[in-house]
Amino acid sequence: MKFSTKFGTSKPSIFMELINEKNKLVKEGRKVYDLSIGTPDFKPNKRVMEAVSKAALDPENYKYGLEDSPRLKNAVIDWYKRRYNVELKGENITSVNGSQEGIAHICFPLINEGDVVLVPDPGYQIFSFGPYMAGAEVIRVPLLKENNFIMDFDAISEDVAKRAAVIVASYPSNPTTAIADEGFYKRLVEFAKKYDIKVIHDNAYSELVYDGKKGHSFLETEGAFDVGIEFNSLSKSYNLTGLRLSFAIGNKDIIERFKAFRSQIDYGISGLIQEAAVAALELGDEYTTNLCKSYEKRRDYLYESFNSIGWKAPKTEATMFMWLPIPKGYNTSMEFCLDLLHKTGVVVVPGNTFGSLGEGFVRVALVLPVEELEKAVDSIKNSGIRF
Repeated sequence: MKFSTKFGTSKPSIFMELINEKNKLVKEGRKVYDLSIGTPDFKPNKRVMEAVSKAALDPENYKYGLEDSPRLKNAVIDWYKRRYNVELKGENITSVNGSQEGIAHICFPLINEGDVVLVPDPGYQIFSFGPYMAGAEVIRVPLLKENNFIMDFDAISEDVAKRAAVIVASYPSNPTTAIADEGFYKRLVEFAKKYDIKVIHDNAYSELVYDGKKGHSFLETEGAFDVGIEFNSLSKSYNLTGLRLSFAIGNKDIIERFKAFRSQIDYGISGLIQEAAVAALELGDEYTTNLCKSYEKRRDYLYESFNSIGWKAPKTEATMFMWLPIPKGYNTSMEFCLDLLHKTGVVVVPGNTFGSLGEGFVRVALVLPVEELEKAVDSIKNSGIRF
């Protein structure tokens, strides 16, 4: 049989390789501490689960959710006003089946075959995979440690900028955990306007910003609505990863084209899930503030513990991850990850999974309680690995 050459081979992703290695250890009776995938271990709020239960008894919620309900749109409008002081209208919003799905498809209605799409390196894999499948020429913009992993627009050549149709940005950043200030978003809008580039901003982690700081929305920036949209998700902020609900928010023309495209491939978000979203967004900021404090406690423990055993860990500013350099005795991130797994049972993700400039780093997810993290650190401390 012949298959798509664009999609590539059926070789498993690095995550599957790690899962296979992890399962081998589990079968051997070894204790495993999985800090690889960013799946929250916290429970959803009880009010949200009750809203889902109630909605599940309504037969209307088993029909196609062809449109976002007025209640859902109003909840998003109120959320953005309360949280970011951003004024939205219904025409600025459409729901998607999680940011992963939305970002995978957004370039299809926005670009032509061969158009340039600028993506961060390192960056979440879907940022490059989605545009590539849409026929784009994907050009990676380096996020360098010496620049605090902030995208440098001066590093993008004039020729590339003139050919670009879309730029993808994401702060707080997965995997680097960096946060961007208001000045960055102002430069992003100016860059986009200068070269007539559409902006796609992934804002999945704005509620998980530490040390008393607040996450921003790209749409807070003057002129942002003229050039782009952002994706904002309930997955990490409200522990609803399995419900798969996110929003594309911003420029009404982009939203309109995106909705028209998605109408060809999707019949909308289930009414049941829409009710869950309304319940979550009506919780207010107390829920997300407390969630952030819980992650911050884990961050603080690992930061202090890793540094105490010689693993020079920078202090994560945001997200549910840590982005750490590998020890000097290893040639590649994958070599270190496998050695760490086999010697300690701790599963982390090699940095080059997120792009070539991720080589030399690993991503650690804060998805276990401190009691389990203590055991993981003890295992690393007693493993013989030198940092």
